Amino acid sequence: MKILFMGTPDFAAGSLKSLIAAGYEISAVVTQPDRPKGRSGKPVFSPVKEVALQAGIPVLQPEKIKRPEETARLLEYPADIYVIAAFGQILSKEILEQPRLGCINVHASLLPRYRGASPIQRVILDGEKSTGITIMQMNEGLDTGDILYTKSIDLAPDETFETLHDRLMVLGGEALTEALPLIEAGKLTPVKQDDSLSCYAPLIKKEDGLIDWKRSSDEIYSQIRAFNPWPGAFTYSSGRMLKIWEAQPASGSGRPGEILGADKDSFTVACGSGAMKILSLQPEGKKRMETSAYLLGNKTESGMCLG
Repeated sequence: MKILFMGTPDFAAGSLKSLIAAGYEISAVVTQPDRPKGRSGKPVFSPVKEVALQAGIPVLQPEKIKRPEETARLLEYPADIYVIAAFGQILSKEILEQPRLGCINVHASLLPRYRGASPIQRVILDGEKSTGITIMQMNEGLDTGDILYTKSIDLAPDETFETLHDRLMVLGGEALTEALPLIEAGKLTPVKQDDSLSCYAPLIKKEDGLIDWKRSSDEIYSQIRAFNPWPGAFTYSSGRMLKIWEAQPASGSGRPGEILGADKDSFTVACGSGAMKILSLQPEGKKRMETSAYLLGNKTESGMCLG
């Protein structure tokens, strides 16, 4: 089976590594163009491009893959199937119909739940207990194709986006290499998605990290974990941003955002219901630190208010 792979971030690189390790013949890799990063503004390779180059696989980087000349160029690299994982561009019907086995997608949720760009964060935000990987036969809709294969995992109580992403990255590679032989042998029966059970996970924006202390401590705890490390859950103290890295729900009540008390290692903030104990944070313009270090140089007393 010859494969043409499309993907861009670390999550996709995990699937590509699994294909290479399993010995699949990969005719080419398609990834997003190099983008400027950091203060230097120098273009950097995507994680998928890094893996492809190390393996000696040809790399294509179209600005818009739906352009006729880019679609036609794919045909220069024969493939029985196109494998897509977090590529970042919409594929045309013409592309979807090019390989004999069609195009499959490695999606980081158990479809039809959490279609869209940010399923990993939304699972944590919504307090779900489990999630997984869906190998889906792609169509022209947004994550609406037939389900071919799934693998599930349970979430840890303290799961963050970073930890769940890394676990799903590995699981995605496992699901993909398990599903491909079954697809080639015609042993998988496509299952149509029940649209009534679907929900959408839109792209996360930086402003989504702003903490509303009127919400419950459980909701805020989920927000802190879902947005660790990006965009980070944040609040304001005396007009300056304060990013919250680690916290845990606590007992207590008061005005939402009110500091209820502090000890040498933490301080507790009132929420709409319950409270939140802050364990590590990052003041604006400074590095991440334990709350104990923050308290040494920042006045934090009962009655003060965040937000």
